[in-house]
This record gives sequence, C-alpha cells and structure tokens, in this order.
Amino acid sequence: MAPRILLARHGQTEWSLSGRHTGRTDIPLLDEGRHGAKVLGERLHRAPWNGLPDVTVRTSPLLRARETCDLAGFGDRAQDWDALMEWDYGSYEGLKPDEIHARQPGWMIWRNGAPDGETLADVTARVDEVVEWVRSEDRDVLVFAHGHILRSLGARWLGLDIGFGAHIRLDPTSLSVLGWAYGEPAVERWNDTGHLDG
Repeated sequence: MAPRILLARHGQTEWSLSGRHTGRTDIPLLDEGRHGAKVLGERLHRAPWNGLPDVTVRTSPLLRARETCDLAGFGDRAQDWDALMEWDYGSYEGLKPDEIHARQPGWMIWRNGAPDGETLADVTARVDEVVEWVRSEDRDVLVFAHGHILRSLGARWLGLDIGFGAHIRLDPTSLSVLGWAYGEPAVERWNDTGHLDG
C-alpha cells in the first residue's frame, strides 16, 4: 500500500491567536496550545491510530512544532527537519494582515510570496522535497509543522500549485491525512479538530 502522510499543525500560540504572521520567530505554545497537543496525542494513541507504532515521525525544529510533537507523545521518535519549518515571511514577520495591506494593498502570501523572505518557488521546492520523501517511504509518515507550510504541502501532494493553499484552511492542533484514491493522490481527512470538542 502506498504511504500516506499525517499532518499535525502545532498548537495555539500568542501570535497565531492574534493573527500575526509567525514564520521563523521561535515562540512557545500557550496553555491552550499545550492542552490541544496533549489531546491530539491522546487521540492518536487510541483506536484506530493506536499510537502509530510503524510510522516515521518528523517535525519542524521550531519550538511550537517540536513542543506539540513532544506533548503528543511522539518526541522520542521524531527527527527534526528544516524542510518542515514555516514559510519565511521576511519583512512581514510578526505583522497582521491589515498591517501588511497598509504597506502593500491586495497582498496575499499565496500570490505574492514574502518580501525579503521566501518566494512561492522557494516554498514549492521545499514541500516538493517532503512529498518526494514521503512517496519513497515504505510506511506512513507523521509530521508536525505549521499552517502555511502544511497547506502548501497539501496542494503539492495533489499536484496543484501551492496557491491552492489559500482555499484549504488549517486550524491549530488539527489533524489531516493525505493519501490515495484509485491510485491518485487524495485528501482523506482535512483540518479535523474533533479531538478538541468537549
């Protein structure tokens, strides 16, 4: 059976809560984010996942992703991988969308990239490396990373331009699964936050 990739977005941070673009700034999880990471881990350790004993685990080395991975119970199995780091927002790091639009009306990361940061081509090359790695594996893969890079990964898994990421929202501490349908890349689950209910 062809390998699938399970995507876990990191838990809530102060900047994700306020809508600030958080690329390479290394900020910790809020208490809410730590709780979400633990609950996600509990879900992945129950049926039908059963702790995912046979998957390969990789994580962005940035604190918020690594901490989510650790609290979910996969830290001892996870390898840090720079390819999973969030988009480098360059001079837009830490800014909210309205602040960016005041500088550059009509700006959108999925169309314009980031000044003094990564271009769409840069990010495409990075996520293509992840897709290629997953498809070369002989087992499923679990990754812990960030909103924009995981949305880009979702687009490229499907063979689409990363601009498609604009259309697939991804909440903190969500679980998504990219797999196959009739031999074609497919979305099996997306932005699933059912573990946070109740």
